Amino acid sequence: MTALTPETTVASAPLTVPGKRLSRRADISVRVLQIVLALFFAIPSASPKLVGHASAAEGFDKIGWGDWFMYTIGGLELAGAIALVIPVLSSVAATALIGLMVGAFVFTLTFFDGQFWFTPVIFAVLLAVVAWNRREQNARLFALLSRRA
Repeated sequence: MTALTPETTVASAPLTVPGKRLSRRADISVRVLQIVLALFFAIPSASPKLVGHASAAEGFDKIGWGDWFMYTIGGLELAGAIALVIPVLSSVAATALIGLMVGAFVFTLTFFDGQFWFTPVIFAVLLAVVAWNRREQNARLFALLSRRA
């Protein structure tokens, strides 16, 4: 195993955790899941927030934090969706989106009487699958960032 140093190129960084290589079928399944999640977060989730659609604005008005919070969450969702399909960012993006889903779960319980509480939980579990199976990308990201620092 090659040690990761600032001189190590990203291309030579290990692609998998030693002894934990995904099968081709599992790798393809996780890639498909990443794409489906990215499409969900970009289109039906982030888009209404970023264009200020009435359906999104109504929920954020009920929270009481207004438009700035809606646009911020929409921007974070869109950034996460894009990062989900960039291999070196996929695990970090999935982890960050899990944080958004925890927030969505708390707000659902607090402001919306728990209606549809299971939606952010389901997405958090799916994102956890991506984060776990793409965790080797964290070493590649770290090597890339260390080389530039």
